[in-house]
Amino acid sequence: MSIDVSVILPVHNAEQWLDECLQSIYNQDYSGAFEVSIYNDHSTDSSSFLIEEWSKRYEKKGITVVVSGSTARGPHGVGFARNCAIRQSSGKFLCFLDADDVMSNERIGKQHAAALQHRDALIGSQFTRIPHDSMERFTKWANSLSREQLLTQIYTSHGPTVIMPTWFCSREVFDRVGKFDETGKGTPEDLIFFYEHMKCGGDVVRVDLPLLMYRYHPHCETFSVHEDTIWDLRIQRLQDSVLTRWTSFTIWSAGKQGRHFYRSLHSENQEKVTAFCDVDVKKITKGCYTYEDSKQRPKPKVPIVHFSKAKPPLIICVKQDLTGGSFEQNLASLGLTEGTDYFHFG
Repeated sequence: MSIDVSVILPVHNAEQWLDECLQSIYNQDYSGAFEVSIYNDHSTDSSSFLIEEWSKRYEKKGITVVVSGSTARGPHGVGFARNCAIRQSSGKFLCFLDADDVMSNERIGKQHAAALQHRDALIGSQFTRIPHDSMERFTKWANSLSREQLLTQIYTSHGPTVIMPTWFCSREVFDRVGKFDETGKGTPEDLIFFYEHMKCGGDVVRVDLPLLMYRYHPHCETFSVHEDTIWDLRIQRLQDSVLTRWTSFTIWSAGKQGRHFYRSLHSENQEKVTAFCDVDVKKITKGCYTYEDSKQRPKPKVPIVHFSKAKPPLIICVKQDLTGGSFEQNLASLGLTEGTDYFHFG
């Protein structure tokens, strides 16, 4: 029997969450054929025992289970584990899941239907959080992005516009990128893969149902990634895909984030910056920003203007949803089009 969907599950010392995770796979109401592909990445807790016990339950229900793992030289990292689970799987579509998260009963069915309609896309979904009050701003942002913003807000500090544990795609979509980065702990393999997918012309789609409970806890892999690593990836992707097409642009924010953004640019893109814009009277009155660390002589001086006088296109280095709506109102007053006249970077 051919397998429609492979659930890709990397596991490392997940004993406290694994029962709930595996139960959610067992409870799927999908009527097609699916398998569970598990790579146990050097777990030293009871994860191996739980996997073995659940495999027996899956087999009794007619669900194929493929399990492999490594006990040598410690864990290899989530990117390596996902790649191994994918290589040993056989489904036409891949459903990604982390061992500390929980799927709704309808997840595979809903995302499989969406993937059939969008063969070239990474399919995500809305999600809820555990605990329910964790990372409220991030959750609100990710769940409320429009179809267009899934493609335009990929440079923000939040990371991929559809979160990794909700990803679902055809095997062809995965194979086009090739694999997840296997550098290991501290590497944002999901963001790297996401950007490569976009570079290959891939689409991003979200099923607007909460198909995953996304767990927040102190041991999340996210906390092992330094923010400077994320910053550098975002800067590089923005320069390669957007700034190379622009002859000039304005940076919205003459504060710390805007200045950091400017200093992070390649010199040829720094020269394209015609102005900073802001609402802070003190910054505007100052007149300009001088790049003191520049090796150029004379040192570059960039004008600072009121946002209402900003000339598009703009890169916005202001964080969203933190000013009681005033920033959003100011932006809306300019009548600009996101993805053409401006991109969010904050």
